[in-house]
Amino acid sequence: MENNKYHILIVEDDKEIRDGVEIYLKNQGYQVWKAANGKEGLEIVTREEIHLAILDIMMPVMDGVTMLMKLREQNHEFPVIMLSAKSEEVDKIMGLNMGADDYVTKPFTPLELLARVNSHLRRYSKYLTAVSGEEQEKSHVYTIGGLELNEETVEVTVDGEAVKLTPMEFKIVQLLIKNPGRVFSADEIYERIWNEKAVNTDTIMVHVRNIREKIEIDPRNPKYLKVVWGVGYKIDKQ
Repeated sequence: MENNKYHILIVEDDKEIRDGVEIYLKNQGYQVWKAANGKEGLEIVTREEIHLAILDIMMPVMDGVTMLMKLREQNHEFPVIMLSAKSEEVDKIMGLNMGADDYVTKPFTPLELLARVNSHLRRYSKYLTAVSGEEQEKSHVYTIGGLELNEETVEVTVDGEAVKLTPMEFKIVQLLIKNPGRVFSADEIYERIWNEKAVNTDTIMVHVRNIREKIEIDPRNPKYLKVVWGVGYKIDKQ
């Protein structure tokens, strides 16, 4: 694990603990930001990309549980480790219920905290990789209402049911669904898909009629593939 690519935020009002944890994490290669209370911590999160936060529960101005709640409200999903004294059992449980990933009880050893940090960053790294993969996969999928076209698998479904299109029909739907709301003339569709000058566009009308028969519940009252009379065809945004 390349530690230098991970940014860790320490929010702790005890300067000695704050600086000690910083030194140890930096020795392991992590990049570190520090704050003395939750308010300062939130300000850092708005400016910097943070991959893990270590929050003390009891702090002035804004405590760790309040900061944690605000982080989760703002959809920050990075791991949060809470620091608590033994007397703060109730706050610890509240922190876990509010979305903390772990807690470490004071006094703690640097090795104990580092083990927790490494563990959660490994998990978070896998999560980010999975999310990135899903987004990349989704970038090949276009959806308008119940109509979905997948470029990778060359499949079209309507309300989850597979629809068998010819290669040319697929290309027409692909062109229109990737440009929702835009009207394409028959000439433009022909030239883009056949890659030659349009001479007779009757074939486009035939293809459109066939596509409607396959993707529309009522082809005479289409929900997806629509005609703009005298102009061309489009798939509307929904």
